[in-house]
Amino acid sequence: MATLVAVVFIVLMLALLSPRRQAALRRCFGSRPAAVFLVPLLLAAFFSLVLFLQGALVPAFLPLLAAWLLAPTAAIYSGRHAGRRLSGRDLAAVLLLWLPVEFALGKPLLPTHAHSIANETAQGTALAMGLLVFVIFRNWPGHKYNLPRRGRDFLYALVAFAAIALPLAALGRSLGFLGPLRLPLEADPVAFLRLLLITLLGVAIPEELLFRSLIQNWLVQRFRDPLRGLLAAALVFGAAHLNNGPGPLPNWRYMLLATIAGFVYGLVFQRSTSVLASAFLHALVNSVRHTLFR
Repeated sequence: MATLVAVVFIVLMLALLSPRRQAALRRCFGSRPAAVFLVPLLLAAFFSLVLFLQGALVPAFLPLLAAWLLAPTAAIYSGRHAGRRLSGRDLAAVLLLWLPVEFALGKPLLPTHAHSIANETAQGTALAMGLLVFVIFRNWPGHKYNLPRRGRDFLYALVAFAAIALPLAALGRSLGFLGPLRLPLEADPVAFLRLLLITLLGVAIPEELLFRSLIQNWLVQRFRDPLRGLLAAALVFGAAHLNNGPGPLPNWRYMLLATIAGFVYGLVFQRSTSVLASAFLHALVNSVRHTLFR
């Protein structure tokens, strides 16, 4: 079931990279704006089906699920005439979507055996909402959710990796966050590429959509200063890792490393034509970490 859920959301994520599909959906929403409420309805139905098939569909969870999906949709819908200028309502909608997932609200209502699949489905649902409601319906300016339009986008990512890999590794070791360097006995490029692809699709693109396409974009536009917006977004990205392991919580070591990494991811995002550039860098950093510092 977990594999099926992941495949459904990954296919949607990749399909919506197409500007043609984005434009077609925008035309549909443009002629019938209220149709945007079909998005939370269909996603709630899918989430409920997953829980039902796991024998974990708890009635008390359904109102919470409905509120989580309807609140950001209603916020965006009510501000649909705001044009390209981002407002406080837009940020509120992002937070209404993201924070319940970040803090696993509703988890105690579900049986223990369903926690893992519910978490994966919640993350996929948030991704789908972010794409369909913010990128498509709201047409969030500067989201860069498209394929790269020039080859040097990935060159920026590789140069950034070369610049931060050793400093992040040294800082992580000095903080005791990373274990000792352990070189593989035999090089396995196929296994590394598989890990890189899984990380890119499952972690990096969803997180870059949230933290760069949405949050960083909003901060840059509100501050009217790319550097201040970049710094603020990096701090938000770092703070989002306070409740992540390994290590005791709040995890200040992880926050420091993630803040530095987030600044560089954000810089690559600003210089590139596609969020895939910063997502590639993000996936590369994570994959090297898990390969060499296990």
